Amino acid sequence: MDIIVREVRPDDARDCGRVMYEAFKSIADLHNFPPDFPSADDAASFLGVLIAHPGFFGVVAERAGVVIGSSFLDERSPVLGVGPVTVDPTAQNNGVGRRLMQDVLDRATTRNAPGVRLLQSAYHNRSLCLYTSLGFKTREPVSVMQGPPIGVSFAGHQVRPAQLTDLAACNALCRDIHGFDRANELGDAVARNAAMVVEHLGEISGYTTSVGFPGHSVACSNRDLMALIAAAPTFPGPGFLLPTRNHEVLASCIASGLKLVMQMTLLTKGLYNEPDGAYLPSVWY
Repeated sequence: MDIIVREVRPDDARDCGRVMYEAFKSIADLHNFPPDFPSADDAASFLGVLIAHPGFFGVVAERAGVVIGSSFLDERSPVLGVGPVTVDPTAQNNGVGRRLMQDVLDRATTRNAPGVRLLQSAYHNRSLCLYTSLGFKTREPVSVMQGPPIGVSFAGHQVRPAQLTDLAACNALCRDIHGFDRANELGDAVARNAAMVVEHLGEISGYTTSVGFPGHSVACSNRDLMALIAAAPTFPGPGFLLPTRNHEVLASCIASGLKLVMQMTLLTKGLYNEPDGAYLPSVWY
């Protein structure tokens, strides 16, 4: 196919949103899973935010002037996050996804990023094969959890809104657990009043930018992480992402009435340190 790949523009949001909605819905329907977005308008609104944000890079694929796919790269932290990557169902299996992926990976190379990561839906075999062929390594399965707010507190673990004065302690905690901080993502969340911290024995022992698809969390212990989850007013998007191997937190969530929506897979390319603590990845990583 005669495909042109170019950088995304603000007026691409609606077309990219339509393609993303249809692409996600078609594969989800095939496996009897709920789509990531309830409508094309919701998908377009989400992408509009990414396109307008200076911390995201995006490209679109066009055929005869019509948008048939897009790919985005979260550049807010030292390790970059890929996604979403979507191709119109009528144009799939023709190398468009590979071209879109290669373009954002080339972008990561030009930025000298030490690593790139992503999460993919575990039922989507083709995407796992594509990412593996591009050098991504499978790290661990992740469970998407959703349900009503838990609304309980844990003795000795106080959860409160994050403040600007908390940033240094939160970034130090992230470095201890992951080997690098995610200061820009955390700053974004504090600015929109979405970030929360948990304190134990007078010290910050965990934080979250949002307990949901777009947010990540880190904590010293499972109990700190459980306190953040239990205090969340909602779980934005399809839900929050919990490493499936974390039996204690997964069992607690199930006992609290949360449901498993689906499994995803964390994939990494380049720098990767096994997390030294409890964490929730975002949909980017």
